[in-house]
Amino acid sequence: MRRRRSLASLLALAYGLLAVYASLYPFTGWRWPPGAGLVEVLRLPWPRYWLAFDVSSNLLAYLPLGGLLFAALVRSGFGLRWALLAGLLLPSLLSFLIETLQHFLPSRVPSLADWALNTAGAALGVLLGLLVHALGGMERWQTLRDRWFVPSSAGALALLLLWPVGLLFPAPVPLGLGQVLPRLREWLILALEDTPWELGHAAASLAEPGRALPPGLEALTIALGLLAPCLLALAVAMPGWRKLGLVLGAATLGVCATAFSAAMSFGPQHALAWMTGPAQWGLAFGGLLAVLLCWVPARAAAALGLIGITALIALVSVAPTDPYFAQNLASWEQGRFIRFHGVAQWVGWLWPFMSLLWLLGRVSRRDPA
Repeated sequence: MRRRRSLASLLALAYGLLAVYASLYPFTGWRWPPGAGLVEVLRLPWPRYWLAFDVSSNLLAYLPLGGLLFAALVRSGFGLRWALLAGLLLPSLLSFLIETLQHFLPSRVPSLADWALNTAGAALGVLLGLLVHALGGMERWQTLRDRWFVPSSAGALALLLLWPVGLLFPAPVPLGLGQVLPRLREWLILALEDTPWELGHAAASLAEPGRALPPGLEALTIALGLLAPCLLALAVAMPGWRKLGLVLGAATLGVCATAFSAAMSFGPQHALAWMTGPAQWGLAFGGLLAVLLCWVPARAAAALGLIGITALIALVSVAPTDPYFAQNLASWEQGRFIRFHGVAQWVGWLWPFMSLLWLLGRVSRRDPA
């Protein structure tokens, strides 16, 4: 089989990095375990008690990774034997390394059972991938991808699949991903504290939130938040009616992911509480622009995406945090979403910047599309 760049390989890499982050978060308090030698560090203890949630979560957490690794190797031209071995062994080794590193984090508890469940989950993922492959599912996916997307679209498709993950983390403005600059400012203030370069009185003015965005700018920010993935999809979509289908799909996915985030934080009865007047106008305006842009060439869509995402980052960076956002964020950082908190947060922070890099590469290519 001819080796090709596979979307599954990018997703497997992203999933592995997110698994490392979620398992070692919050990355603070590193120290050598008191009284432990090298042998004790490499030995994983058996847990004293079991929780049904821990069993199911550890079993299911590595199932996608095993399946993605198997699919990535098969679609890249490797044999079934190598795909089966890699899909099972690589997640198992990653899980063992993570569990070993948890010895050095006071807030984490290494567990032999977690490693065994992770390995079993990866094995189930490999078996599921083998079943899909035996039924011809991978060939059907390639046919579908060739019908909807241009070649060399794996990076864009991976970003599109990560977009709803970023939306699950509470944002000060609906669909407003990329609010990393205010956090960088806060980290800079803390890093320079008690040093000759301390910002002093300037730190207070840098840290205090700005005024609320006017309704018009809030609607524009939401419109750009919807337009960003649409333009990313239009940059790799095949010509024709499929572009309109991708735009409608992105709009539906964005609304559902934002509603799901609100439901997890405030309860199902508040799933659409964010659908205010500016949000409705922003969704309508962004959706209308995306539909009109379905007829522009792919390279023009990529260029417009660069402009739109840059404007989105600028607007989101000056958006303040309101009391409802702070309450929402606290429920994630201190409540039942603590393990998923860092994963969704980093995806939401970095997604616009990763999209900018991909679109820049798309615009600079010399192909005629």
